[in-house]
Amino acid sequence: MRPEELLCPTPDGLWCPLGGFHIDPVRPVARALITHGHADHARPGHQAVMATRETLRIMAERYGAGFAGSEAVAPLGEAMRIGDVTVSFHAAGHVLGSAQIAVEAKGMRIVASGDYKRRRDPTCAPFEPVQCDVFITEATFGLPVFRHPDDTNEIHKLLASLAAFPERAHLVGAYALGKAQRVIKRLREEGYDRTIYIHGALERLCRLYAEEGIDLGPLEQATVEAGRKSGSGVDFAGAVVVGPPSAFADRWARRFPDPVSCFASGWMSIRQRAKQRGVELPLIISDHCDWAELTETIAEISPAEVWVTHGREEALVRWCELAGIRARPLHMVGYEDEAE
Repeated sequence: MRPEELLCPTPDGLWCPLGGFHIDPVRPVARALITHGHADHARPGHQAVMATRETLRIMAERYGAGFAGSEAVAPLGEAMRIGDVTVSFHAAGHVLGSAQIAVEAKGMRIVASGDYKRRRDPTCAPFEPVQCDVFITEATFGLPVFRHPDDTNEIHKLLASLAAFPERAHLVGAYALGKAQRVIKRLREEGYDRTIYIHGALERLCRLYAEEGIDLGPLEQATVEAGRKSGSGVDFAGAVVVGPPSAFADRWARRFPDPVSCFASGWMSIRQRAKQRGVELPLIISDHCDWAELTETIAEISPAEVWVTHGREEALVRWCELAGIRARPLHMVGYEDEAE
């Protein structure tokens, strides 16, 4: 059979006609298989949803208990029959509960990666390479210029700044699901045991991570009441404050005197982006693969064909062609890469 008979791109998302389901649909559909809990992949309103247990928890936390008509848990590695296809979920290493989805029928297997990374992350299961005929890969950082450093170096940069400026709060912008918890956990692993203050938007997801066995240490909401009293009022001198990047552009951030503005993102490797955002301490920490990891993953899996979606598609397609691998861009819309 042709791969397009098993999975094909549509305006609603990847569609499996033999199984009667979509993968990460961008609009409400009858049956959705979800790779992970980020809002551009996991949307409410589907009649039926299948995902890992953790992703279903995250969706319920974000959208409420009635986010779908029905829910089904997909245990990692377990083959399940849906219509005329066999489906299995495999760890993607992106965020808590993230999974690749393998779809197989008539001797053809396609793996949809969703978003994934290859770096160690103490807050989620590591990426599992799955042999397949067609590998559908993201390409968020799909240009040779992107080479992410070891996150230990970036965490040490933050710790060094804390030591150098003990009178200043360090405001760390980090995406609410995955990145914030990873930064907090990595700080703990590197010996930072003080209370970390978090924006209210992170509180429920951090609690969920803790309930899933990921110890984030002492956390408090960054409210005026939590700050220490000083001669000039309330301050967070020497504190680490983590919140969504958007929060640092509004009035919430004005309570922190002379803060060090930090932003944890793969995009911080582009100096102009850091400058435009007014970031004093860019932290290059990504929950996506860089160029080398994308190409190494494709080489490791060794599929007959690669489909590239949401990101810098053309460069990765060209790399595949030069490596003798058939490749095509999917040009799918509705998946965001700026918020990583």
